[in-house]
Amino acid sequence: GYGVLGLTGWRMPVAPSAERWAGPLAGAATGVMAGVTGVFVMPVAPYLQALNLDKDQLIQALGMAFTVSTLALAVMLTVRGEWHAAAAGGSLLALIPAMAGMQLGQWLRNRMQPALFRRCFFIALLALGAHQLVRL
Repeated sequence: GYGVLGLTGWRMPVAPSAERWAGPLAGAATGVMAGVTGVFVMPVAPYLQALNLDKDQLIQALGMAFTVSTLALAVMLTVRGEWHAAAAGGSLLALIPAMAGMQLGQWLRNRMQPALFRRCFFIALLALGAHQLVRL
């Protein structure tokens, strides 16, 4: 859904005067969605885009949001006794290609026009979403 919204150019308008209540609302809604689906993207990513941050600020804000969400998930799994050390090894190994992908993304972001990078980003999200749907 986020990929489609991004490719259409739709932007959720958030006035600076609304940020004080819209931020916590977007955070709570993201928490509910993440708890139900395990996906941390909606609605925090469109909300952060609506703040009209520059590309580096947006990437940093998204990274922080996803880091906090991942840590919250880890805490909840631990509290519920669902975190298993055996799974941690695979997760640590998965950080290697994730870090390589982040480096490649940063390199591309610094060399591409923002509009082209955004289009490629949303196409990649759409492809990832389609892949997930096919796997169901």
